[in-house]
Amino acid sequence: MARAGGITNAVNVGIAVQADWENREFISHISLNIRRLFEFLLQFEATTKSKLASLNEKLDTLERRLELLEVQVGTASSNSSLFTMHGQIAEKGSRHANATSSTLLVASPGTFSRILGHKHTLGSQLTDFSGGVKEMGLEKEQELEWIEAQNIEISLDLVAAAKKQLQFLAAVDRNRWLYDGPTLQRAIYRYNAYWLPLLAKCCDETISEGPLVVPLDCEWIWHCHRLNPVRYKSDCEELYGMILDNANVVSSLQGTCKRPTEAIWSRLYPDEPYDFDFTKASSENASETLSGLAKHTEYDLISAVKRQSPFFYQVSRAHMSDDIFIQEAVARYKGFLHLIKRNKEKSIKRFCVPTYDIDLIWHTHQLHPVSYCEDLNRTLGKILEHDDTDSDRTKGKKLDVGFSGTTKQWEDTFGRRYWKAGAMYRGNSPSPLTAIPCVPDILPKDADAAKEFLKIIKLPEMRVVEAFLEFVGVRNLPDEKKGTLFVLFSKTQPDVFFNNKQKLTILSESGQKQVASFQCEPTGELLFELVSHSASSLPGRKTCKTLGTASLSIQEFLVPVSKLGAEKWLDLVPASGTDSSKPIALRVSVSFTVPTVAPHVLHMVRPRAFSKGSCFQLPLAGTVPAGKSFTRVIDETQAEVIRLQMRESGMAKMKEDSLSRKQVIGITKHGETHTVAEFLGTHWSLMNSQWVLQHSDKDGENGLLFDLKGNRMVKVFLGRKLDYEPKHCEKKKNEGDFMTAVEFSAEHPYGKAVALLNLKSRCLKAKEEWFVLPGLVSVFILHHILKKEGRSGLTTDGKSTKKIDGAKQKVNVENDKHANFTASIETEVHSDDDTALENAVMHNKDGTCNGEYGGQKGSIVKSSGCGGCGAGCGNMVKSDGCGGGCGNMVNSSSCGGCGAGCGGCGGGCGSMVNSSGCGSCGAGCGGCGGGCGNMVNSSGCGGCGAGCGGCGGGCGSLVNSSGCGGCGGCGSMVQSSGLASVEA
Repeated sequence: MARAGGITNAVNVGIAVQADWENREFISHISLNIRRLFEFLLQFEATTKSKLASLNEKLDTLERRLELLEVQVGTASSNSSLFTMHGQIAEKGSRHANATSSTLLVASPGTFSRILGHKHTLGSQLTDFSGGVKEMGLEKEQELEWIEAQNIEISLDLVAAAKKQLQFLAAVDRNRWLYDGPTLQRAIYRYNAYWLPLLAKCCDETISEGPLVVPLDCEWIWHCHRLNPVRYKSDCEELYGMILDNANVVSSLQGTCKRPTEAIWSRLYPDEPYDFDFTKASSENASETLSGLAKHTEYDLISAVKRQSPFFYQVSRAHMSDDIFIQEAVARYKGFLHLIKRNKEKSIKRFCVPTYDIDLIWHTHQLHPVSYCEDLNRTLGKILEHDDTDSDRTKGKKLDVGFSGTTKQWEDTFGRRYWKAGAMYRGNSPSPLTAIPCVPDILPKDADAAKEFLKIIKLPEMRVVEAFLEFVGVRNLPDEKKGTLFVLFSKTQPDVFFNNKQKLTILSESGQKQVASFQCEPTGELLFELVSHSASSLPGRKTCKTLGTASLSIQEFLVPVSKLGAEKWLDLVPASGTDSSKPIALRVSVSFTVPTVAPHVLHMVRPRAFSKGSCFQLPLAGTVPAGKSFTRVIDETQAEVIRLQMRESGMAKMKEDSLSRKQVIGITKHGETHTVAEFLGTHWSLMNSQWVLQHSDKDGENGLLFDLKGNRMVKVFLGRKLDYEPKHCEKKKNEGDFMTAVEFSAEHPYGKAVALLNLKSRCLKAKEEWFVLPGLVSVFILHHILKKEGRSGLTTDGKSTKKIDGAKQKVNVENDKHANFTASIETEVHSDDDTALENAVMHNKDGTCNGEYGGQKGSIVKSSGCGGCGAGCGNMVKSDGCGGGCGNMVNSSSCGGCGAGCGGCGGGCGSMVNSSGCGSCGAGCGGCGGGCGNMVNSSGCGGCGAGCGGCGGGCGSLVNSSGCGGCGGCGSMVQSSGLASVEA
């Protein structure tokens, strides 16, 4: 039976080999036929060109003879006796018209014009045909290059290996003592003194039945060493006579039992523990002892670690570990190797720079040194060096020039874009909050109470994708179409992330590469509108004409996730009045990330009386009557989530020596009332003691303000930290307006940003749903405290220096701004005990609550994230530029008397999208016409334009608002501020 089974297995293997061989022959046969077809097309093009040249020469000769004949006929028309032509004239005509010498020839000038017209038409059609053949041939050639690149053999499952690498990098980032200092030096010593000799011994002889499990510290140094593959190979061969591979090694993170490895380690190194000993690291000088080793690498591993430490931040987002994203990254890595192969064949010296998806796979390949050497020698004839020494991204430097060159070569070779959503440079790693890992300090959890409060608010789960978009080319344009071409793109169904039209140029027309980066929900379609922009007959005016539209389904890619991008020609549906023999086609390149859960964005809106017809009055859902002291919380869709109120828990008038007890009451949209927070003299108790909000014991450390402890540990820092840290390209804002909630846990001992609190606009952006309710209550309490402190801390010069428990901080507030701000959020609770209440939570004060918050609207990428903030502006009508909060009012069908309500704060209307009837809004904007600046496609702006007055510059963001009245002149000042430059 065993023999029969062996024969069967052999037969199966033979069949598999035969099938594989037949598949290879089939692929080779198809490739050969495609090449033959391409050669035929090239030959056909050459033949066509030759025939066209011959035909053109004959047509030119005929044209000259016809012109001569036309002159003769014109002469004859003046003398009727010459109309009848016999003999010599007929004989001359017969040479060109194949007529007999007795033929009667009567002709008019129009006849010859039609003949000449036919000649030009035929020539134009033949030229178009030749161009089409050439374009088709180029696209086929580019597709063949991509197919050839995908045939590169990699002897490794790069998808599975890449996912393991991401897990390992995350583990190292949780142990940042491996990044620097004596612990790093000790890890390098252990790697040289213990791990490499053990690995070499294992390669020489069988010392373990199972795989070796490498200690975490040694694995990290080994990781960085292997990422210089040429140096690692030479070091291994010099020190141990062979390349030390990882074929029989597993990471300590893989769950494999490490006891056999520990036993071998203890036998070989009895004085050195298997796990890292922090005591030895602090007591010994590892750099000195390293020089005493018989064998060790001279490679500067400390510098290698420094270069590799920031890499994890670039590849740490959730979509990076998605199977489809990694599979596409492997395909792109093969394309990257193919470019290098082509450069080698053509003796071109180019510093090729990968995007971060390609770099992740390249790193993964290098971490398997034997496979890497064999695969690269087979493909390139050499081991490809990994140069990570350059990090200067300044324009004109080596990295910038290399990336630009790689981008051009990639797009010319493969006919597809090099950039990819989710794979580009994210900027520098955020500044760490602490160098010492934080041990979580949590409260015991009451499961029943926790479930009760989780039911208080219900939030819809929204998903979001990052998208990149570029318009590459356009073809089949009618000859008479003049002017500048551009494309307006939008979504057929706007969502809370992307709700307006944006403009991009076309690469083939402008010669400039523009790539839009934006976020949107993974639903609906992207709509593209090709527009021709040309000079008008009226001086100083230009006209825009839509030539056609096309759409691209987002769900085709993402529901379910099948592929994350495409580049293709889309035929446009012609606009009315546009005639063309062939449909105009637009080449579109788009890329998406895998959908992820979107953060929850909630706003606190104070109810107040509005003038009739005011555009700031939002119709919010809810059955509870609006009390003037309640604050309504609305989500991204402007649906009411909960109402909050600060009230006294005891008698209105308390004794002088007792402390007023305050409560925060929450009322759901179904009318249920809950006490969501209570002040207990030294701290706030939230959600029936599920959370405690109190002043931090380490006040002032890196902006640390207070702790929020429950079944998780959250610390709140002043300003925008970690993932919310402002990038260099962002508009400068007052960091005192922001607080960042950071969770510390075993998984994130150095902190993970879970929410951003904006006390000025009373907005909460929460990544985690569990933080929404405690975060909302905390924002509500802190906003109340800041209001009280800001009012009491003012001096006559508008500045205040206040000292509390030894902490001093200056508060800069303009008197009138502060007065307006506090008036807009006034509550019914007034107590002399507020000072004690406030001191119990927060010592550092900042009364700067007013400023230019609306500036956030400049970006096309994320400006829509403020959701229902518009209602909040109703309470800040006089707050000097804060009116920009109305930014995301979508489809406001009737703006009505909005302008009159705005007063000097026209910015309140600023981002209204598709406001079909602006009415008298502009007239009220007065000198602050900038408020109308972001109105997109306001088909009936009417009086608004006239009302913009001298501040028309604010209309700069108007996108083709054809009816903007007096402001229309600014329409050409369209700035697509969300365009993202992409770099490796």
